[in-house]
Amino acid sequence: MATHPHRHLSWAAVLAVSCTAAVGCGAPSPDGAVGFPTLDVVTEIGDLDHPWDVVAASDGTLLTGERAGRFVVKRPDGSTGVLAVDLPDLVVHDELGLMGIALATDFDATRTLYTCHTHAVGEIADIRVQSWTADILWTALTPTGVLIEGLPLSDRGRHGGSRLLPRPDGTLLISTGDATQASAPQDLNSFGGKVLRVDASTGAPPGDNPFPGSVIYTLGHRNVQGLTARPGTGDVFSVEQGTHRDDEVNRLIAGGNYGWKPDTGDGFYDESVPMTDLDRVPGAIAAVWSSGPATVATASGTFVTGPGWGHWDGALAVGVQKGRKVLFLRLDPAGAQVVAETAPPALAGEYGRIRTVAGQPDGSLLVTTDNGDGDDQVLRVTPATGR
Repeated sequence: MATHPHRHLSWAAVLAVSCTAAVGCGAPSPDGAVGFPTLDVVTEIGDLDHPWDVVAASDGTLLTGERAGRFVVKRPDGSTGVLAVDLPDLVVHDELGLMGIALATDFDATRTLYTCHTHAVGEIADIRVQSWTADILWTALTPTGVLIEGLPLSDRGRHGGSRLLPRPDGTLLISTGDATQASAPQDLNSFGGKVLRVDASTGAPPGDNPFPGSVIYTLGHRNVQGLTARPGTGDVFSVEQGTHRDDEVNRLIAGGNYGWKPDTGDGFYDESVPMTDLDRVPGAIAAVWSSGPATVATASGTFVTGPGWGHWDGALAVGVQKGRKVLFLRLDPAGAQVVAETAPPALAGEYGRIRTVAGQPDGSLLVTTDNGDGDDQVLRVTPATGR
């Protein structure tokens, strides 16, 4: 499997930034913009086809999964390989297939990881979350159980959600799409258009979930593609794809309703309504950030940390498909609003559609591209301190 050569890209300024001194953005550059660090971009894994997610083990192993069900690993010694995995009932259709991957919080001890994928046997089809055990040499994954099943899917292959976020309290957050089912986002009897919270060992609803006996954590979503926790606060943010407009970043509050209600009568799926319909959904929670009048197709989110990011240490990075970039958002301390944003040219257009961004403890950022035709990559982006 080929690995592309190291690329060094130097860019000194942001595209568009607004900032207030009250939140500690730092001194502006002469043109009034807060400087963005130079970025080094190197290909970690190449020759991929629609990789969806990427995770990194503490020993440096990288694991990604392609939509068609192939798991590709890069080991600490630099060798790459395809894992032996049995997914005989995987369904691959348009946006759907093998999607989210996450390592358990105790992965080093248990070798447990989770995936979210479409599944069908006969006429029964759904999206489900599966747990696995990885062998010590990273040659195979062994299935250990289904945590949750019955997540809805669309026969048109739209709105599958499927981001996974293990939490330190032993729970697992799971994002779902509404599967273009008009009533699903506001229906507490449907898993569609929700963020779910389950016990990461059993798949059962934790006792402190907001709706007793239910795995539903938040509702009123269209298609949550990103879930990430803010370092230092633990606050969870979702990244959601809009219709023809209004991609969103939301701060999740247990039991919160985020206002997507495409059911305007007779079961018609009406995508002309607002993403956060404050008039038709009383108490709906407004977005922290919205793309506004045009969608850019936000697909993931993560926080970047470390001194190399300079004024952008602690910013939320958002992977963008249609817009073909990584968007960086500086949030205020409360996480209630964005005080600065930029899309550095080093990650804009050069690599095509960006599916997943995943911040790493060493300060780097892992990125998967989503272009197809076997030309996709897992990239590592590192701020080049001092240049």
